[in-house]
Amino acid sequence: MTPSNPDFHEDLRFRVLRLLQENPELSQREISAALGVSFGGVNYCLHALAEKGMIKVRNFRASNNKLRYAYVLTPQGIAEKAALTGRFLRRKMAEYEALKAEIEAVRAEAGDALGERGPAE
Repeated sequence: MTPSNPDFHEDLRFRVLRLLQENPELSQREISAALGVSFGGVNYCLHALAEKGMIKVRNFRASNNKLRYAYVLTPQGIAEKAALTGRFLRRKMAEYEALKAEIEAVRAEAGDALGERGPAE
């Protein structure tokens, strides 16, 4: 899945909303590191989510006395996360089934090539 793929953007929104629901105080750099996405990609996603009304950005003071932000899911954001969860699960289950079928096909080919066929797991 690549950044130009629409599924990538939907998966990123899902992953960001999921992470923020549990940890609203995370910084953009922490979100970036946790998700393995560039800082710029996280920044763009957060701005888009805020613009669509799915998160609210709130200021708070961190323990080191620097001003930081908390990203709080709105009711609309919670509903969107639920919808994204369903689509994410359907997409991942389809990927799983396709991968499982490919593994079984490769095992069958390897068994045929070796003159034996083991049980499919």
